[in-house]
Amino acid sequence: MTELSLAILLVRVLLGLTFIGHGLQKTMGWFGGNGWNKTITGFRNMRLKPPKLMAFFAALSEMGGGLLLALGLLTPLASVMIIAAMVAAIITVTGRNGYWITNNGAEYNILIIFVAIAVIIMGPGVYSLDYLLF
Repeated sequence: MTELSLAILLVRVLLGLTFIGHGLQKTMGWFGGNGWNKTITGFRNMRLKPPKLMAFFAALSEMGGGLLLALGLLTPLASVMIIAAMVAAIITVTGRNGYWITNNGAEYNILIIFVAIAVIIMGPGVYSLDYLLF
């Protein structure tokens, strides 16, 4: 059980920190991101309405879901937040380009969705706030 919990911890932390980074790209422009104003413009260009609110929910899903997942707190909700962000990315950007990421396809998004589903199925493991609190 300890080895499985350690493996889940590694997946949760890497996925969580990656999504915190994606949210910081959208909001702060860190890690080569566009920052808040350009993110809103991008959402407007994708005809997402209202673009500011949609950008807020995207960043919230990424940063909030990422933080919760890394901590192992409310892990199913955290995973669903990340899944929602990836489904939105498939619908708005990558889905029309097929599967492979080399064609800007949905490969990455689908992989993340399946990893998040696996975390839901396996649970957060003993190295999580969920385990300590609940």
